[in-house]
Amino acid sequence: MSDPVRITIPGDTAMLRGLPAGTAVLLSGPVYTARDATHVRLVTDIEAGTPPLDLREQVLFYAGPTPAAAGRPVGSVGPTTASRMDAWTPQLHAAGVAATIGKGVRSAAVREACVADHAVYLATVGGIAALLATCVRTAETVAYADLGAEALVRMELDDLPVWVAIDAAGVDWYEQARAKWVRELPPSPDRGVEPR
Repeated sequence: MSDPVRITIPGDTAMLRGLPAGTAVLLSGPVYTARDATHVRLVTDIEAGTPPLDLREQVLFYAGPTPAAAGRPVGSVGPTTASRMDAWTPQLHAAGVAATIGKGVRSAAVREACVADHAVYLATVGGIAALLATCVRTAETVAYADLGAEALVRMELDDLPVWVAIDAAGVDWYEQARAKWVRELPPSPDRGVEPR
């Protein structure tokens, strides 16, 4: 695997959109945390014409940061399973969101939205929330404070490790990896799936 590409948003957003699936990235710049409850409110506000921020060129991080700890602005910040946000993602991409960050696979509708709106899905590693928190320089709640950990929080990142999981051409790194693994696995009657 090649060295990670350093991307600072918003200045490098066009470069981010041009990276192929599977590219390792160290991401810096502002992102907004958004989980399930935030998505419900955000989409409702978009439909009402009153979103709490201009979503054009923004990055949404599917995470719920914990309160400040250990001298850092957040105690921990781990990615949420991205498929939980799939129902809202096409509408948010259409509103201008350039990228999302989470963990795990996405639906065909999200892949299609990435192509239609020239957006990308970035994946990061689950289970290392305390380590990922060391990449957060600032954290400020900007909307929906009553949701607690699910509030819309603007975080300034410094070299958050992510990978391009779905690129702007709709190429899905998870699907590529799955196909490769299936091809390389030896035949097994226990598995029920033979290599192609």
